[in-house]
Amino acid sequence: MTRRTLLAGMGAVPAFAQRAKGPKVFLDYDQAELDAAYNQASYAPNMQQLQARARSNSELIRARLGEPMRSAYGPTEIERLDIYRAKGEKMPVQVFIHGGAWQGLSARSSAFPAEMFIAAGAHYVTPDFVAVQNAGGSLNAMADQVRRAIVWVRENAANFGGDPERLYLSGHSSGAHLAAAALTMLPRGTVQGALLVSGMYDLKGPRLSSRNSYVKFDDASEEGLSPQRHIDKISAPLIVAYASLDTPEFRRQSVEFVAALTAAGKPVELIHGDNYNHFEFLETLGNPYGQLGHAALAQMRLQGLQGQ
Repeated sequence: MTRRTLLAGMGAVPAFAQRAKGPKVFLDYDQAELDAAYNQASYAPNMQQLQARARSNSELIRARLGEPMRSAYGPTEIERLDIYRAKGEKMPVQVFIHGGAWQGLSARSSAFPAEMFIAAGAHYVTPDFVAVQNAGGSLNAMADQVRRAIVWVRENAANFGGDPERLYLSGHSSGAHLAAAALTMLPRGTVQGALLVSGMYDLKGPRLSSRNSYVKFDDASEEGLSPQRHIDKISAPLIVAYASLDTPEFRRQSVEFVAALTAAGKPVELIHGDNYNHFEFLETLGNPYGQLGHAALAQMRLQGLQGQ
């Protein structure tokens, strides 16, 4: 898939893509293009507004629902997770892994989908985990914490009214990468399905991009944390989604991951969000009638609103 193909239909072409190309460093990209393709601000000029809106919408959710149950899944201070509880016992559980370029965001800023899941009869859980710059540049540390958070939820679901046999996973951007990596490490049957939104599934491209200025990539981490290279270890049904205004690399990564899963006979569905950028598309996860919200509830076999 060429750069021209990926840029087609994206509206105004960013200025860096209109200049004379430098030498290719990956696929059809020169260094500036590849760096931009892993920098959301290059393709989503309203990124800061949308991230601020996620924070304010999360505050509104807490004002309506109250503060979440805060529980530790590990020994360090960051290893905590927020549990927004639905009424009832043995309810399904949705675990959401936030993005942030492996560097930022938090469980607290990722509460905005909670009310939709609770209204549909599911608990909503979102963990905090170390930022890569606070882990010496190690993605392995982040992936291990995410894996342990998911295991903790399964092992403790009954204590907060959840059903460990109805555990579902979702993630966005770098969080989709970490969620997908976790799927290659978890025992078969740990989760019943996963929704991966605008993620990265092979780390060769990111390793060659400007992200290598703060992530300590090496051959072992590139290989071990590239879910597309370990599809045989993925057993849960997947929904892979991306936005039409995602960067070219996030679009390519999603399409090629689905192609590889399909070729391996794995159950997978591809969702394409027309006319959304990377951050706008995620907002639909909090809406039972939005593309992502509807898909997540359908995967969990839940209706959007109980009693309707």
